[in-house]
Amino acid sequence: MALALELTNCQPARLDEIPQLGIDEFRDVVLDGVSSGSRLAALFGRPVAPASGTAGTEAGATSTGVRLYAVLANSASGILAVLSADVGDRYQSLTSECPQAHWFEREIAEQWGIKPEGHPWLKPIRFHSSYRAQGVAPASVPAVATDPFGRKPDDPILPGVTNFLQTTSEEMHEVAVGPVHAGIIEPGHFRFLCHGENVLHLEISLGYQHRGVERALVGGPGKRTIHLIETLAGDTTVGHTMAYCHALEALSGTHVPARAQAVRGIALELERLANHTGDLGALAGDVGFLPTMSFCGRIRGDFLNMTAEICGNRFGRGLVRPGGIGQVVDEGVRESLRTRLAAALKDVTGAANLLWETPSVMARFEETGAVSREVCEQLGLVGVAARACGVERDVRFEFPFGIFMVTHIPMSVGSGGDVAARAYVRWFEIQRSAAFIQEQLNSLPENGAHVELGKLANDSIVVSLTEGWRGEICHVAMTSGEGRLAHYKVVDPSFHNWMGLAMSLRGQQISDFPLCNKSFNLSYCGHDL
Repeated sequence: MALALELTNCQPARLDEIPQLGIDEFRDVVLDGVSSGSRLAALFGRPVAPASGTAGTEAGATSTGVRLYAVLANSASGILAVLSADVGDRYQSLTSECPQAHWFEREIAEQWGIKPEGHPWLKPIRFHSSYRAQGVAPASVPAVATDPFGRKPDDPILPGVTNFLQTTSEEMHEVAVGPVHAGIIEPGHFRFLCHGENVLHLEISLGYQHRGVERALVGGPGKRTIHLIETLAGDTTVGHTMAYCHALEALSGTHVPARAQAVRGIALELERLANHTGDLGALAGDVGFLPTMSFCGRIRGDFLNMTAEICGNRFGRGLVRPGGIGQVVDEGVRESLRTRLAAALKDVTGAANLLWETPSVMARFEETGAVSREVCEQLGLVGVAARACGVERDVRFEFPFGIFMVTHIPMSVGSGGDVAARAYVRWFEIQRSAAFIQEQLNSLPENGAHVELGKLANDSIVVSLTEGWRGEICHVAMTSGEGRLAHYKVVDPSFHNWMGLAMSLRGQQISDFPLCNKSFNLSYCGHDL
């Protein structure tokens, strides 16, 4: 029997083709895959009606009506391995041997009331009662009196109210930051355990923006679905919407016109340009270097306005649609983009060079918030954070999609894993994304903006990966017997990377937190969903 279903990015398959293993065998396959070089792209639970006599649960355990799914991504082969197992109320945790599973297992415990025994720090992740305890899970999922955290269905649950790592030492102290922050920023709570100014440990507590988006997508696609997808993480509208559209197009066998693929690629890289430019400015602001901060704030707006010229919205809403694009890019827009892009690239080059040429700035960037390559691999970091550690990890190369199946952008990789490396990777990507956009504008296919989406295949699954500006975006779509969305899983790059931020603060001064935080620039709402 095959131990996993092997797929490529956006390759649909029947749900019944996914091997159902015993939970112990499931665990072994995941651990073996990760130790052999694969990454845990997704690990989640889904309610199902378990088959009679299934081998998925441990001996003597009663099935909870929840099936665990794992998606292992192998960069060397470009293969996605999917496997599953029905599970009882508890199973042996993966996290102690595979730290990549840490956040995923906390999510599974909270959503489905299933305890990963031996998890080193089992805590809520979004602060809601489990779907089983709420009594809103399908009939196949029996309710429970308490969840793995000892909470009862009628217990009040408040985000951030949990047990943090504490000390009784008179030489150490705790510093609490947030969830309300200065300026216009999303809510998140940070708890520092310090010895003087040195940070020994940082705990990150989120969940203040949990909206239940994944559950709202079930039963779609409908009129509201695309708008929910576009607001999963507002600064990554194009990235998430592309992942969603690729999933639906794969499930329906829809082939998107070449011109639409090119415009999607342009929009994705404009999103990258705007956010990377804004981050360089914010990093400059965090060390009090006002020239680059001021310049980049304005130039970020230039890139956003280019996206608005394409579709009428600065964040790209209304542009990417199942079957193609929702706007026509005429010759006038094309010429305007060429001119505006060249001017913005010239301006951001000057602003960035001010950073690299100022010793006091680089002294603050270098050797600050360093994450080793070993820790990066253990945690499964993605995107800029991974590439800054010297790890060649980019969906556009490993699991190409859309326009990137026929054209490539050179990968930008740094070394050292510190604030300076994360800033340099952003700068390299700014230059390469701008060159890519100019190339696409010069050779834009003549015709084809949109085709009608066909009916989604019944009882099927597809894994859709996209390289957003923060890193790997993973959408897993499963359909029902009627060809509707029966389950939808979203893994934003921030989900992988928040623990990387925590590790970057170890041994640092607490005053370095704003700089480290901005060098990762993770999404609160993309995590909270």
